[in-house]
Amino acid sequence: MKLLTRSEEYVLLSVWRLQEDAYSLRIREQISEITGHEWSLGSIYTPLERLARRRLLTSRLSHETPERGGRKKRIYALTPLGKQALVDMQTVGTAMWDGVLSFIPEWRQA
Repeated sequence: MKLLTRSEEYVLLSVWRLQEDAYSLRIREQISEITGHEWSLGSIYTPLERLARRRLLTSRLSHETPERGGRKKRIYALTPLGKQALVDMQTVGTAMWDGVLSFIPEWRQA
């Protein structure tokens, strides 16, 4: 299993959450909203490209949209490998955090 970077993980999670609305601007908006940090489009496009190269994402062009002057949106979707990567990241994250939260109440009192 090749681990994802944090930005790749956030992008994959966002694509999963957005489903048919998973295009670059919406992905950026969602990640910015959840993290409380403004993400640039470049910080979204780079992981999208890497994830597509690794076959964790696919993309397709939407129908033309009036709000974009008739231009199409590139919609992203998880592949089975992308879904497995999310499961792997959650498993690794849970194992890494195991036991850490047990010291926090003690730490906050100090």
